[in-house]
Amino acid sequence: MYRLSDTVRSTHNQDGAIVLDVREGQMFNVNFVGSRILELLKSGSAESEIVDEISREFEVSRDLAENDVREFLQNLKKCHLVEEQESGMAV
Repeated sequence: MYRLSDTVRSTHNQDGAIVLDVREGQMFNVNFVGSRILELLKSGSAESEIVDEISREFEVSRDLAENDVREFLQNLKKCHLVEEQESGMAV
């Protein structure tokens, strides 16, 4: 399970989101789908729940949503914007 790093701040609008890593001083732009994934992460959704929601909301196949969500989460992890945690751990 992933969770947003404590050093991440974001603001969302109809076009997507601006994400700031306050530790590194880096800013990122994400599109509307990426913004929605971030919102779902903030609410504590597991990866499989995020995939289901993205598939439903954007009317794409679950396979496509799963691939896109996984790739997005890996990119966030690479930039240290999310942290992986054991599924049994409390947030």
